[in-house]
Order: sequence, then structure tokens, then C-alpha cells
Amino acid sequence: MKAVLWDMDGTLVDTEPYWMATEVELAEEYGATWTTADAQHLVGNSLISSGHYIRERTGIPLSAEQIVERLLDGVVARVQHAVPWCPGARELLLALKDAGVPCGLVTMSYQRFVAPILEHLPPETFRVVVTGDQVDNGKPHPEPYLTAAAALGVEPEDCVAIEDSPTGATSAAAANCRVLVVPNHVAVPSGPRRVFRESLVGVTPAELAALLG
Repeated sequence: MKAVLWDMDGTLVDTEPYWMATEVELAEEYGATWTTADAQHLVGNSLISSGHYIRERTGIPLSAEQIVERLLDGVVARVQHAVPWCPGARELLLALKDAGVPCGLVTMSYQRFVAPILEHLPPETFRVVVTGDQVDNGKPHPEPYLTAAAALGVEPEDCVAIEDSPTGATSAAAANCRVLVVPNHVAVPSGPRRVFRESLVGVTPAELAALLG
């Protein structure tokens, strides 16, 4: 195992409830309704795709880009108040750092949302950060994971990706990574190159390396 590539929302930090609450607030501001099913439909998607979906679903008079900025405003404010680490995630991340295993962050969130979360980690915890505003094709396209592996100077097949959503798992597997899937807010179907765990609690660097065996 030459590197570990991490998804962020729902995998490293359980920010999906932050996104969902912000989506509800935005819809209600314009007198629209927003359901749990709507919110779950967006899990793992690129932000601009989510913006288009919200616009079409609710009819609010904002562009997809404006919707994305409003969502980011709400979620960033919540993260600055508290970072909700997923169980076992921060511990595994720091264990990988101690073991000298390079880590990359591969998220469809934008840089201004990622920055306040990274402030809560030691410097260089992530050697590479790929955000949704840095790629042409978001998840489920393999580009985000291919970009991260290339930036780290490793082959995707030598990487383990950690994901929580169908969209993210599809992206990582399509890039030829091995994928440790830890489902969170939505179910993830089984598929090639996927191994499942209920949580990251107790997962060690050695266990991750064994996934490539």
C-alpha cells in the first residue's frame, strides 16, 4: 500500500447532517419543501450537480452556482462551530501519518469548506488535497482519484480509498483503487474492488495494507 485516499463528507467527518440542514433552510426560505429522500439523493454528488438538482426540485430563483455558495456558507459556519469526526477516522488518519503512509483527501466539497477542517489536523496530514472545484469531472467519474494518485506519484492500484457513498465508491473503483466502504447515510451496493466495514473504529494501517493482498 503506497497511499490512502480519503473521502471527506460522511467518511472522515460526518458533515452530511450539516448539508441536509442547510438544504432544508434554503428551501424553506423560498417556501419550497425539501425531503430526506431529496437530501439522500445528493450524497456523494459534486456540488454543482447538487445545485442543479436543488434548483430543479424546488424552483428557487437562484442559479446552481448561487445555490452552491449558499450551501457552503451554511455548512462552513457549522463546521467552524464543531467538527464532527466519524468514529475511528481521525485515529486511523493519525496512525497512517505516524506509519509514514501518504494520505490524500479526495472530496467533492470546495476548498473553502475543506480549509477549516484541515485546521484541526497536524500539518501535512494530507499530502494532497483534491476538491470538487479542481476537477472537470466529479465523482462518480474516476478523475478525482486519478488526480490524487498522480499528485502523490503512485499508481491507483497501489492505493486504498475510503468511501461512504455509492458515487464515491464507483469513482474510486473506476480509478482502479481498492475501496474500503464504510456506509453512513446511504446504502452502498457490493461491487468489484470493494470491501465493507461498519466503521473505522479499530482499523489499523496494517489492515488497510492487507486489502491490497
